[in-house]
Amino acid sequence: MLYAVVSEKYSSLLALGGILFAFVATVVATVKLESHLPKDAGREFAHDGKLSAGKPRGAGIIFVLAFTAAALLFTPLKAEIIIYLILIVICMMTGFLDDASKMPWGEFRKGFLDLCVAALTAMTFLKYNSNAIELAFFHMGIVIPKGLFAVLAVILVWVSVNVTNCSDGVDGLSGTLAIISMTTIYLVDRILEAGQDFSFLILLFAACILGYLWYNATPSRLLMGDAGSRAMGLFISIAVLKTGRPLLYIPVALVLILDGGLGLIKVSLLRMGKIRILKKVRTPLHDHVRKIWGWSNTQTVFRFAIIQIILAVAVVYGIGM
Repeated sequence: MLYAVVSEKYSSLLALGGILFAFVATVVATVKLESHLPKDAGREFAHDGKLSAGKPRGAGIIFVLAFTAAALLFTPLKAEIIIYLILIVICMMTGFLDDASKMPWGEFRKGFLDLCVAALTAMTFLKYNSNAIELAFFHMGIVIPKGLFAVLAVILVWVSVNVTNCSDGVDGLSGTLAIISMTTIYLVDRILEAGQDFSFLILLFAACILGYLWYNATPSRLLMGDAGSRAMGLFISIAVLKTGRPLLYIPVALVLILDGGLGLIKVSLLRMGKIRILKKVRTPLHDHVRKIWGWSNTQTVFRFAIIQIILAVAVVYGIGM
């Protein structure tokens, strides 16, 4: 909106204003609205899960709406971007309704809704973008048939939403990891000189998450809930698709994948085929390192973040070669 009326020579100031707006809007809205959020009941099976009982839950609705407002105000309003924003809000709302529900939604219900959002995301991407991809680090392009590309994109989006959601269990962990992943994708965009309009959205979303983390550092004051974690996962998957190198999702979000994904694989194999794996590994991994290895919450966040930062440096260097 503002982008359309501000002269191009002031675009840098507008971008700075957008980032500051995103952060400040999140902080102010959190102060004003946190008392209206549903309260967490504590998670029975999570390590130290009862410590979260009574804290405001579902704060993702605040920073996702702040991000949406910042995007509408400070970026060009293209049809593709607007559709992505709508899908992110939908993903956030399904998570928030689960956060606010007295009876948690079933896994199949949430999985189906995530699948619908993933399908719509893949359709939108294919409508406005090519189905040709670059193989990361090999500088070799291939064209994937649209049908196969759509299936793979749906899988990528669904996985990203759910592993990010499963990694949300330690104060500041999923938000910190999401920011590292987003920043890595932003740097890749700048190196490849691709998707400038969307890459600015990455900075806006990161600023909003920072506004939330202002209150979520250990000991946390409020929890993002599914409303935040699912929306972050969706955004990361879209950002990776927009690079034209979707396989980069693996290294730029590897800690999220391992932390949240191993539990999904473990439970799925057990339920579908009575196959038991990783019997001595507690999932998500953030529970294992705290319960079995004795890491504190702060150590868990810092060490997981350090691992992802090392991977990010390797990715950026590899892309830039």
